[in-house]
Amino acid sequence: MEMVFDGHNDVLLRLWRTMKAGGDPVAEYVEGTSEGHIDAPRAKAGGLAGGFCAIYIPSGDLILKEPDATGHYDTPLAAPLTLEPSLEIALEKAVIALRLERAGAWRICRSTAEIRRAMGDGVFAAVLHMEGCEAIDADLSNLEVFYAVGLRSLGPVWSRNNIFGHGVPFSFPKSPDTGPGLTEAGFELVRACNRMGILIDLAHITEQGFWDVAKTTDQPLVASHSNVHALTPVARNLTDRQLDAVRESKGIVGLNYAVTMLRPDGRDSAETPLSDMVRHVDYMVERMGIDHVALGSDFDGATIPEDIRDAAGNQNLVAALRDAGYADNELKKICRENWLRILASAWRE
Repeated sequence: MEMVFDGHNDVLLRLWRTMKAGGDPVAEYVEGTSEGHIDAPRAKAGGLAGGFCAIYIPSGDLILKEPDATGHYDTPLAAPLTLEPSLEIALEKAVIALRLERAGAWRICRSTAEIRRAMGDGVFAAVLHMEGCEAIDADLSNLEVFYAVGLRSLGPVWSRNNIFGHGVPFSFPKSPDTGPGLTEAGFELVRACNRMGILIDLAHITEQGFWDVAKTTDQPLVASHSNVHALTPVARNLTDRQLDAVRESKGIVGLNYAVTMLRPDGRDSAETPLSDMVRHVDYMVERMGIDHVALGSDFDGATIPEDIRDAAGNQNLVAALRDAGYADNELKKICRENWLRILASAWRE
């Protein structure tokens, strides 16, 4: 079994909703559930040894548009969120992460040595990530607090606008060049992440925001859960020019398992073959090289192919890549080593 370090999941969102409904999020994760995609038993069964666990503030007003007769859809951006309720939710999710660590269900990792140690011990290696920085204040003092808790990765925006920048909508077909990029506060956030050693994720930002980060950061360019726009022209996917920039920066793109970002027609259907996933990996490997491609599942945050179903089915993708001709050393890079190299660079190890 090939151990996988995954570039993105929303398990904390699902566990937070369990908590809000009066359930026990730690018990749900440790004992397992039929809900969602990730828990300890299914992660172990599928070789999911670690990954980025997102602190994400949900947008209750966002309703994905249904495709029209031609298959097109254009979902407006979610409304901006305010600081105080966002901070409260972010802290609640951080508490769940800490409780899982105290229960021995996972370890919050702050270095690649800690990630390797956790994986070697058979304990899920969790890296705390913030997906959209609505919980961070303009003077960035909250960023220091979350860093102390273990935050080591963030995306300045989700698919909505905030004080730091602008996000791309969920639309098909559509260019990622949908609006402005970083604000002045966003540029300062990037510089602060560079100083502190926090990975910057470009997965939901506009194309202009992508280039704003590229000209400001001293880190490799990273899109933790994005795919190829030339194959699936949804606004969330990356153009060839963006892929080239990732390669030139010695960065990385994590394959998103979301079917809307894999299928040629962009539809939200779990009846999506693994060959669509392989097709995106092949394209990225050919365009950027094997050292710049990884996995970024979006487990617990999207519809994924029925042939994977949940974390327990992760090895089905590994098998499909092996059948497509990827050698063991290449699979090791895609599944975990490329991520660990990038983290070592961003974290200045």
